[in-house]
Amino acid sequence: MDNEKQIKEVVKEKYGQIAVQSDKSSGSCCCGGDSVSSPINISCCGGSSDDVNYIIMSDEYTKLQGYVADADLNLGCGMPTQFAAIKEGDTVVDLGSGAGNDVFVARSIVGESGKVIGIDMTPEMIAKANRNNEKLGFTNVEFHLGEIEEMPLDNDIADVVVSNCVLNLVPDKEKAFSEMYRIIKPGGHFCVSDIVLKGELPEALSKSAAMYAGCVAGALQQVDYLDKIAKAGFTDVEIKKSKIIELPLETLKKYMSEEEAMVYASGEKGIFSITVVGYKK
Repeated sequence: MDNEKQIKEVVKEKYGQIAVQSDKSSGSCCCGGDSVSSPINISCCGGSSDDVNYIIMSDEYTKLQGYVADADLNLGCGMPTQFAAIKEGDTVVDLGSGAGNDVFVARSIVGESGKVIGIDMTPEMIAKANRNNEKLGFTNVEFHLGEIEEMPLDNDIADVVVSNCVLNLVPDKEKAFSEMYRIIKPGGHFCVSDIVLKGELPEALSKSAAMYAGCVAGALQQVDYLDKIAKAGFTDVEIKKSKIIELPLETLKKYMSEEEAMVYASGEKGIFSITVVGYKK
């Protein structure tokens, strides 16, 4: 990826293909799977045979109140609503809302008196989310096409902002966190699940477009990720949950030496999902 525009185009293309493919099959195809043990080939979303197989560890949503199967494309790396402290009547904004998975879960919590707004930059995802909402008939759920670095929302409108495995795909993360801060009401907070790194990724892996769209190669070091949150103005930042995300050893060997691959596979350093909260005073 040479610049931010190229990165966004790759992400938009891949996730647009996921939305279209999900309408043609019973399951999703990239960035997730029916279980943590099943590798998903990004080539099913239009990549070449040289694209990688990889695993993203999606959390189990099916037993949550408000769960909508057609909105669950297994694209997440956590469950931000679990730690978001959403209340009845809240206004919640979901960044990178996809087909609406976290939006509909949040809607079940805020009830009729609240509101949930989904933001996504992929037209195909917005269209799918709106179709899902039309079936449900919710009048206090909205989906807007837009980018996280420049959200089409007013200042100070959200009690809670959530996001699931999306911010790591945003090239300008400082602007993304700044925009989050802008739309959150004083006294409000965010809760996001995202991918971070501990230890450097080899250059070949970090430059892979397929891995970038797969929520891995766009990730920051955990310490840098938390630093950008603090610089945006958030306080009382806390990691609520952390888990390692395992890539198959054969995949790792495509991008690094066998010795490096063994270190990553051991869990000494590598790719992690964190769920983090922060507050706007």
